[in-house]
Amino acid sequence: MPYVLLGLAIAAEVTATLSLRASEGFSKFGPSAIVVVGYAVSFLLLAKALTALNVGPVYAIWSALGTVGAFAGGVLLFGEPVRPVAVIGAGIIVAGVIVMNLGGGMSHG
Repeated sequence: MPYVLLGLAIAAEVTATLSLRASEGFSKFGPSAIVVVGYAVSFLLLAKALTALNVGPVYAIWSALGTVGAFAGGVLLFGEPVRPVAVIGAGIIVAGVIVMNLGGGMSHG
């Protein structure tokens, strides 16, 4: 269950981040409300996941997949440019998280 909570926390964080872009500087109410609710939900779910999982690897996964998700969402939803170096960077972020977790230690105990 903590991994499901982590996945939902990541989804909420990416949704909030993309809504931040759509809010146009908090000038649009709907996207602005999604930003506030999305980040609140993300942190709540992350906190719940951390009752069973270790903070180091979990935060690395949450932030890395949030970064990659925001990058992909920016491209797909807002037509932001895709540069090869950015794709390589996203791959390096994911590889870094994988390497961090090779030693295990995700769960308490």
